[in-house]
Amino acid sequence: MILTICPNPSMDCTIELDSLNVGMLNRIENKTITYSGKAQNVALAIARLKGKAFSTGFMFENEGKMFERALDREGISHKFVWNKGSVRVNYKIIDKKSMLTEINDKGALVEREKQLELIDLVKELSADVDIAVMSGSLPKGVDNSFYQEVLSVIPSTVKKIVDTEKQNLDYALQSEVFMVKPNLRELESYVNKSLKTRKEVLTASYKLLDKGAKFVLVSLGADGAILTNGTKSYYSKSANVAVNSKVGAGDSMVAAFAVNLEKTDDLEELLRCSVSAGTAAVTTRGTNLFTKDKYDEIYKQITVQELK
Repeated sequence: MILTICPNPSMDCTIELDSLNVGMLNRIENKTITYSGKAQNVALAIARLKGKAFSTGFMFENEGKMFERALDREGISHKFVWNKGSVRVNYKIIDKKSMLTEINDKGALVEREKQLELIDLVKELSADVDIAVMSGSLPKGVDNSFYQEVLSVIPSTVKKIVDTEKQNLDYALQSEVFMVKPNLRELESYVNKSLKTRKEVLTASYKLLDKGAKFVLVSLGADGAILTNGTKSYYSKSANVAVNSKVGAGDSMVAAFAVNLEKTDDLEELLRCSVSAGTAAVTTRGTNLFTKDKYDEIYKQITVQELK
């Protein structure tokens, strides 16, 4: 069982345009609304990979039932801490060149009482899981240290996976994190420098290992991904596919890593599965996730090489 913790759910409105013309009239060609948030996407992708997930986190009274229905359709168990207000709406604008422009809302306020309620709920739920994934931003009223507060109540026997940025990540790393998954931009921001080569990416990844992570999985977009534990490092290139949307690709990688971590500790296989899921995700529109058939098709095309 994999527990997914989503502190900041979102309604993602994906808008497709011929081109984005700033300061001018733009006409929508296609619009898709999905009920997501990073850890929510992870739970859905786990289900697509035939894994078993349990979804928790904060939820909001307005629109919240739609999230439960989305999880129910995938057969995912869930239990949330409910708050007043509305789920935030994130806008993903995609043009014909597959360029993505994101406008993310911050969401409604979460009171301290509700924060403590989620910490207690995670402590209860994590007693019966093998892996816990916490990912995404935090809503209004929640301090960056909340990542540490939540992760610290999870038993040390549970493998903790984290996908978040900057101060959230620093606090998370104080709680025996098993794996972190920055993308290239996030890793560059963390080390405050541009990373042009695989060697530079690896060197930057070691800084996260030095902070306490056991594994670092860096997504490189169309260039694939790198996985390292400081002793062994591997690179895998994505398959050549038609890109419809990059949204949710990183979450799909996290899901594949988690599902296969229950089966193996082989780094090459974990990276191959992660890249397969991330690549499959970009073939779908909006934040709609991949099918298992598409994942299996792409998996056959993915190769892994060791980095020296």
